[in-house]
Parts: sequence; C-alpha cells; structure tokens
Amino acid sequence: MYIIAEIGANHNGDMQLAKEMILSAKQSGADCVKFQSWTPESLVSKEEYDKNQVYTDSKKKHFGSLKEMVEKYALSRDNHFELKEYCNKINIDFSSSPFSNGEIDLLVELDVPFIKIASMDINNIPLLRYAAQTQKPMIASTGMAELSEIDKAIKVIESEGNTNITLLHCISIYPPKFEDIHLRNIKMLKQTFGYPVGFSDHSIGVEIPLAAAALGATIIEKHFTTDKDLPGWDHLISADPKELTAICSGTRAIEKSLGSYQRVVSQDELNKRAKFRRSIVVNKDLPKGHVIKESDLLYKRPGTGIPPNEIDVVLGRTLNNVVEKDTLLNLDLFE
Repeated sequence: MYIIAEIGANHNGDMQLAKEMILSAKQSGADCVKFQSWTPESLVSKEEYDKNQVYTDSKKKHFGSLKEMVEKYALSRDNHFELKEYCNKINIDFSSSPFSNGEIDLLVELDVPFIKIASMDINNIPLLRYAAQTQKPMIASTGMAELSEIDKAIKVIESEGNTNITLLHCISIYPPKFEDIHLRNIKMLKQTFGYPVGFSDHSIGVEIPLAAAALGATIIEKHFTTDKDLPGWDHLISADPKELTAICSGTRAIEKSLGSYQRVVSQDELNKRAKFRRSIVVNKDLPKGHVIKESDLLYKRPGTGIPPNEIDVVLGRTLNNVVEKDTLLNLDLFE
C-alpha cells in the first residue's frame, strides 16, 4: 500500500509551511507528498480569470481574485528544487501533478517517482502523450470521466510504449456525498482495464480511504494539511496529522490482514485445536466388554483424543477394560 499525502496548494505559497507539512506527513506515516505544478499562464485562461475577480466563499477563506490566488500558490522552479531536497533529507518521496509540458520536463529533471495526471486532464490527450513519452510510471485520476474516456487515456499512454499505469478511482466533488463515492468501482476498473487501481479521496474523515484499502486499492491519496482553519482551497476537506496517522496505520493493518485468497489455517490456529476442539468421552462408567453405542458418548474439550467427526471409529467397538465417566476415548481402550 502506497500512501500519498496530497499537499497540493495547501502550502499557500509559504515554503516554511510546505516543509512543516512534509515533515508532518512523514511523521504520520505517508510514503509520498505530492504538490501541484503550474504557472499562472499554464493553468487558467484570461476569460476564466476575468470571470472570477472576487471570491465570496467564506468557508474556504479565499482572498482577492482567482488570478491573485493562483499567483500566490504557484510553486516556482526554485521552490520545486527546495522541496525535493527537503524530501530527500527526511526520506519521503516527492512528486507533483503537472499541468503543462514544461512542468513535466521539470518533474523529470527532479526525477520524481511517477507522473500524476489530475482528473481534469484525463481527456487532455496532448498532455497524456507527452507525459507517457517520459516512460515514467503514470498515475491517472479518473474523476468526472466516463469509461470511454478512461479507455482512451490508457490507449494514448500505451501507444507511447508506457504500460506502467495505475488508475485512481476518484470523485471530483469536495467533499462528495457518501452515496456518490461508489468504492466498488475500484474492483470494476481493475477488472475492466487490467491495471492496478488506487483511490484518490476527497471525503472528510478516515472511514472511506480505509474502506478503499479493504477493497484492494494499491494507492491511497488523501489531501493533507496541518491546520484545517488555514485559508485556501482544500484545507477544509484535507486530513490533519491525527487523521492521516489513522489512515496510514489503518491501511497498513488492512494490507496485512487481507492476506491470501487461498484458505490458510495458521500454525497458531492449528496449535489451538488441542485446547479448544472436542474429543469423544463416555458419559458414564462403563464395564469391560461393553460395546460402545452413540448414547454412551459426549463430546468435550480438550481436542487431544478421538475427534467427534471420527465417531464411526468407536461405535460398535468393545472395551478391553473398565472406563470411568468423562474419560477421553482412545484406540488402546478397545479390544
């Protein structure tokens, strides 16, 4: 199980805060921290900037215009190298979602372990193709996508000779209603496309990513912040350190407990048979020469004698000596 703490833009343009979040994610048990790589020019058009001059959503504590926020939260080239160096120092993977070819080049230069394609770009064929050409492992979120769009994205990636693909089941609502999450899609996507499938979570709390882990998700991606009251886009729906710790420890336990599809009785369980299973005992004192009938028998612990499923071994057999009540029968007691 690979756990990604999605810091995204929760650093709010503050490199010290970003490093605090990286360290907290590491301490919580995450394998990787992921950011988002854009410039004000690579992400949003002038038309969209012009439409969003003022935010009125006080719950997310927005400020100013969309362009001002994008500019504030964008990571510079130097920021990327600074954060990657810090991740190397504390031994946690660094990655990011690119939104243009130039940002893919930057991430390749940084030698990230994978290229993560955001849900919004599942139909961005030029970006998918360029990312696939790097031959880096590809992780693609599937929020908002029809199966036909996912199929097309996979074929584009494969056409560049890149088959190191993981899909992330994702619902691109922040947060989604429980009834809209459809975690069974994890198994469906794996069966449909034959690639590993993880889960990118936008729900509040820890229950849903843990359920995804139990359904066999290979990656859990969860938005992460050190303080849900910080201003910004995603803090409210992000896990805090306590929640991320619960997700990490819980998914590790689930991963171990999923075990094998084959039925396996552990040695510890086999050892308990002797104490907890039952053996055939006589329910009264019986004389020498008595022929055993079913009415003579009970079944009691421990399981060190003849087990109940072997009753036919003793029925009709003749005792070679006196046998006291509650004695565990064994073959030495018969003629």
